Amino acid sequence: MSVPDQVDPIRLTRALVEIESTTYHEGRVGDFLAGFLAGRGWLVEKTPVPQPPESAPAGKRWNVYAGPAGASPDLVFSTHLDTVPPYIPFTEDADFMYGRGVSDAKGIIAAQVAAAESLRAAGFRIGLLFVSGEERDSAGAKVENESPKESRFLINGEPTDNRLALASKGALRAVLKSTGKMAHSAYPELGESAVHKLVEALGKLLSIELPMTEDVGPSTLNIGQIQGGHAPNVIADKAEAQVLIRLVGDSAPVRAAVLSAAAGLAEVDFTLEIPFVRLRAVDGLPTMIAKFTTDIPQLSNWGEPLLLGPGSIHVAHTPFEKLAKSELREAVELYIKVARQLLA
Repeated sequence: MSVPDQVDPIRLTRALVEIESTTYHEGRVGDFLAGFLAGRGWLVEKTPVPQPPESAPAGKRWNVYAGPAGASPDLVFSTHLDTVPPYIPFTEDADFMYGRGVSDAKGIIAAQVAAAESLRAAGFRIGLLFVSGEERDSAGAKVENESPKESRFLINGEPTDNRLALASKGALRAVLKSTGKMAHSAYPELGESAVHKLVEALGKLLSIELPMTEDVGPSTLNIGQIQGGHAPNVIADKAEAQVLIRLVGDSAPVRAAVLSAAAGLAEVDFTLEIPFVRLRAVDGLPTMIAKFTTDIPQLSNWGEPLLLGPGSIHVAHTPFEKLAKSELREAVELYIKVARQLLA
């Protein structure tokens, strides 16, 4: 059997970014990647990931696993197929690539594939796992955690500037809903404003003291969305806010503080929790603290986790997403180096 040509991570990044795959629309990029890896001799599995009813028109979506035939991998590289909206087409110049996903996380996919190819050629048992839904609810990771491959290590890819993360913050998402009584705004005494109640609750929420962990930093809170009411001259009967808190420890005291701030003003529904995690270091590599969340807590059955990837989280999720070509090439070598150290 002929040996396939070496993977060019820049060319593969371009091919991946040119396929739009915002969350719930990962089907096409999953099909492409499964075909690409199968064509290079990997044993490939496509696992369906459920769509929420409102996203059913987007079609099917998958996780893609590629590994050695007839054996469990000792180490698995993993990241996600989906991106945040809006889609930004791929462009490049001599030094940088631009577009949605170049750093989060399609450039990472390309670097992991290139590293896995090199390690496989050197005789290591390596797997690749690319999942759907990370940007929303880790739906794909939850599916895969039910069928692990008995790997010893999992190297998860997110933009860490090619530094190993020593910890990753968790997340607690809450929805606050206030209700009232509709009335003409000229006669407020005849109604009860849900908007006013929600604003009061959110004011209290912004003043709560959030936990801090000395070597990680503070928890942070963002009120990301507010909606409610009907018109300026109508007393609002409904109002709602979406809140996200980045955790640096146990969620229990944070939940209690949120409930206390909303008491008597709004009902609270905690819709998502991703725990705070600590991660290992590897000798000789620079480190960082990831203030964002990852799929790692949902892939607990895939081996001891590490977090490493090219690109800056500061440009991910923005109109200015970019990745230096030199950093992408460096990531390939870093992935190979870390894998060799872990499996020595």
